[in-house]
Amino acid sequence: MTPSATLLHRIEQTPALAGALVCPSDFDITRRDPIDTLLTADGVPLHPMAGCDAGGTYYLCGPAGSGQRPVLYTDSEGRATLIGADLIEAITLVVVLPFWRDVQSEFTLDELKSELLEHHPDFEAERDRLLHALDLPALPEAEAATRLLTVAARTSPAYVPYVRDAGLHPYDLFFGEQPSGNTWRGA
Repeated sequence: MTPSATLLHRIEQTPALAGALVCPSDFDITRRDPIDTLLTADGVPLHPMAGCDAGGTYYLCGPAGSGQRPVLYTDSEGRATLIGADLIEAITLVVVLPFWRDVQSEFTLDELKSELLEHHPDFEAERDRLLHALDLPALPEAEAATRLLTVAARTSPAYVPYVRDAGLHPYDLFFGEQPSGNTWRGA
């Protein structure tokens, strides 16, 4: 079993770990029913593995059992981004930056974290305990944001999803440039 598969299995088999990922990270392994059936231009298989309260879905990309499988996130508004080169990186980033969707907003990381702490004053201690329980590395928020944007830049073209029944229009990218035109190559 790959390290990512081992991590997912461990989360699935440990309700306390799965529950700790739900709030404030909004990574819920019980929400595996995506809103749309998605395809990628290059035919990369997408396997839903978690969801969020707002209707978004986290996917493992690539065939089961293959080596490194990136993690793609799609939201209910038709946006998508890679959030990790593998599940280990993706979980690390959502735990360290539960506000990752707002990394390129008008707010600084400090402002985003301050707002999070208003609602979750024990966040830092809970984050550290969760990272330790999952055997994941602790990262400073700035490094986590840089890693997120670096992996997000690799979303296009191979991982841009398309809705099967909506004329094969690509999802918009969360960060960076939008896909230019329909690059669909398969049926």
